[in-house]
Amino acid sequence: MKQRRIGATDLVISEIGFGCGGNAGLMVRGEAAEQTRVIARALERGITYFDNAPDYGDGKAEENLGRALRELGITPVITTKVEIRAENLGDISDHILRSVEDSLCRLQVDTIDILQIHNGPVAQPRAMEGPYYATLWLKDYLKPGGALEGVRRVLESGKARHAGFICRGNDAADVGTLLKTGLFHLINLPYTLLNPTAGRFGPCPRPVPDYGNVIGAAQAAGAGIAVFSPLAGGLLTDTLVAGQQTHPLARQKDIDKLKAKGDLARARRFQEIARANGMDLAELAYRFILSDPGVSTLIGGFSAADQIDVAAAASTAGPLGADLFAAIEKIWSTNE
Repeated sequence: MKQRRIGATDLVISEIGFGCGGNAGLMVRGEAAEQTRVIARALERGITYFDNAPDYGDGKAEENLGRALRELGITPVITTKVEIRAENLGDISDHILRSVEDSLCRLQVDTIDILQIHNGPVAQPRAMEGPYYATLWLKDYLKPGGALEGVRRVLESGKARHAGFICRGNDAADVGTLLKTGLFHLINLPYTLLNPTAGRFGPCPRPVPDYGNVIGAAQAAGAGIAVFSPLAGGLLTDTLVAGQQTHPLARQKDIDKLKAKGDLARARRFQEIARANGMDLAELAYRFILSDPGVSTLIGGFSAADQIDVAAAASTAGPLGADLFAAIEKIWSTNE
C-alpha cells in the first residue's frame, strides 16, 4: 500500500483509509468477529488510517473499532469527529472537549491523531433542529467559546494531535477562512467521477454542489485532503450499475430513484471506459481520486474483506493515464 503525508504535518498514512460510517454498515451493524476479521485484512493489506465519528451508530462504530484494535494489538492513525447540534450552540467549546473525552473512552486510546468538526462551515446561519449537524455558521466557528476555541483546547490538552473539518460544497470561501487560521490540517470532502469540482476540473454541466477546487486551496495552506464516499455511496460500482444492492450490511439504495435521476446512466458511461481498459468501475473511481497529488487518502467504506482487495489493487495500479482522463473529461463536458 502506498503512503502519503497529510499536508505539512508529520503524519504519513496509507492512501486508502478505512471508513467506519454507516453507509457500508460493517462497523455499525456487523458482527464483532467479522469486524475484527475485516480490520485485520485491512491492516494486512497496508491500511494504516481509520476514520470514525460519534454519529456513526451513536457511538457503536467507535466502540467496535476500539475493541477490534485492542484485540489485534495495533494502534493505527485514527481520526474521529465532533458533531455540533442546536443544543450545543451555547457551549460549543465545552461540548467539543466533552465529545472528545467520550470518544477516547469508546476508542480505548489516550489521544487521537486528528479531531475534525463534522459540520461544514457556512457564511449564513441556517436553522439547526433535532439531530442536524451538516453545517455550522462560520461565526459559531470563530466566536469566543466557539468551535475554534474548543479545538485549540483539545490540542493544548494533548487529547488530539491535529485538527480538521468537513467540507459540504458551495462553501469554498468559508473553507478558505478556516484554512487561514492555521489551525486545521485535514479536510474531508467528496471527490468523485460524478462530481470532480473539488479538484482542478471546474464546474460540472449538471447541477451538483460546487467544491471550488478546495483541494488546491488545501495544498496551498499545507493541509491534506481525505476523500469520503469515493464510490458515491456505492453508485460507482458494477453491482449497483447492474441494479443490485452492493451488500446486505450496506445502506440500501433506491435504485428506481437513481434510474429516474439519470445517475445510473451516468455511472454506466464511466463503467464503459473502465471495461474498455480492463478494470471494473470501482477501480477506475479509486484511481481517478488517487491520481490527484493533493489527496492524502481516500476513505473506503468496506462491508467485506474482498472490497478492501479492490481498493488495494487500485493503489498498486497507480494514477490514470492521459488517454483515460481525456475519455473521462469528454463525459464531464456533457449533460448526458
